[in-house]
Amino acid sequence: MSTEQLPVRPVVGVSCYVEDVDRSPWVAQRSAVLPHRYVEHLEQAGALVVVLPPRPDADEAMATEVLSRLDAVVIAGGADVEADRYGADAHPTSQTPRPDRDTWELALCRASAAMDLPSLGICRGMQVMAVASGARLEQHVPDRVGHDSHCPSPGEYASHHATPVEGTRLAAILGTEPLQVPTYHHQAVEAETLAGSGWRPSAWHADGTLEAMEDPSPTFRVAVQWHPEAGDDQRLFDALVEAARAWRATRDVHGTTPRPT
Repeated sequence: MSTEQLPVRPVVGVSCYVEDVDRSPWVAQRSAVLPHRYVEHLEQAGALVVVLPPRPDADEAMATEVLSRLDAVVIAGGADVEADRYGADAHPTSQTPRPDRDTWELALCRASAAMDLPSLGICRGMQVMAVASGARLEQHVPDRVGHDSHCPSPGEYASHHATPVEGTRLAAILGTEPLQVPTYHHQAVEAETLAGSGWRPSAWHADGTLEAMEDPSPTFRVAVQWHPEAGDDQRLFDALVEAARAWRATRDVHGTTPRPT
């Protein structure tokens, strides 16, 4: 057996649901639930993956304690963010709120930003990141664009183009040509409300819907409105894990955020 030391794999946390799941003969068993494609992509990129279920004691102090054990975080897709979280009344099409996820993931977003932890938001995750920074959401995209190509069929991913903005981190990863991406959303971040939030637009749909945003600081903080975990393009996950590996190395050298003993 070789004595050569293998590279340490960074640890990436992914947010998830807690809900009732039936597994015969068990019925309505409370379970932490996450589509496994997130895990598959992150493991392929070289990460160790842990799941971060909502906590009843969630606040930024708890989020910081959890994130201090990690090298990156993914805020995963899911149900609509409760409109009250950004000072709006719910649209008739809004999904049933998931306050446990909202509270926990908003805390994760704020704590990870304060820690400068590499972060990736996916669909709902992009929206949570925006709301955590003071931005607002467009609650039903078809009202503006006049079509439903972002989410045409319940329970099925569609596909459409998203074009990265030249000069952004996202464009450096994915290029500037239009991308064919898996999509499933009826809400989106209101781009004009990003002013002062620390985020900048980094990809658009041709109909004017914001499809990605990023923090221009050196640390990897990127969010996309589409669902890369539902496709075969590995590049975003590779980039996140590369950033997590670099962040871990810096922390290990300088002791910036030591793991609790």
